[in-house]
Amino acid sequence: MAMRYLYLFSAALLLVIAALTSAQGQPMTSEFTIGRLKYSGGGDWYNDPSCVPNMLRYLSEQTSIRTAKDEVRVSLLDDNLFSYPFLFMTGHGRISLSDREAERLSVYLTNGGFLYTDDDYGMDSYFRQEMLKVFPNKEMVQVPFSHAIFHAHFDFPNGLAKIHEHDGGPPMAFAYFHDGRMVVFYSANTNISDGWADPDVHGDPPDVREKALQTGVNIIVYALTQ
Repeated sequence: MAMRYLYLFSAALLLVIAALTSAQGQPMTSEFTIGRLKYSGGGDWYNDPSCVPNMLRYLSEQTSIRTAKDEVRVSLLDDNLFSYPFLFMTGHGRISLSDREAERLSVYLTNGGFLYTDDDYGMDSYFRQEMLKVFPNKEMVQVPFSHAIFHAHFDFPNGLAKIHEHDGGPPMAFAYFHDGRMVVFYSANTNISDGWADPDVHGDPPDVREKALQTGVNIIVYALTQ
């Protein structure tokens, strides 16, 4: 377990050092990518394939973080899970984690990893239910607008932007914490990652897509530097 923690910590530290080195005009030696989490249960974990490449490109344009061109698709039981400090989960509908998968996600998160989950409508109750397996003794709490994740790179004084009006009411942001560190960030009733997709996929206007991409930058920058 200590070796897994060291692997995650080293991966995140290397990315931060690379960004600082780039800011000084020297070449970087590592690329950041997002691990898209594969899960069973019937939900479409793979939806909007253009969203992560677009997010990675925007991140590289707006920060000094050097990024890969595409996501890596990874399951919780893959040997290389601990190579990726940032996981992304989305989809519509049911999520199912086996006891072994839930335990592996708990180990990943409590040893340096970070999970961003975006409800693409229909997964909320399933996500909450499965996270009870991962953290039976923790509570998912609402994130206040004053939290640093909303101000990590771009300023969002009112929290998450509303990207899609699937359901009424405001966007909601929740999180799990471990030893004072945010390990899971969950966006609900907004569908941030749909705003990362190619313009013709959902027809979002440019200003809405910009807000969604800026939010993604904040989440990633915060996750790598908290």
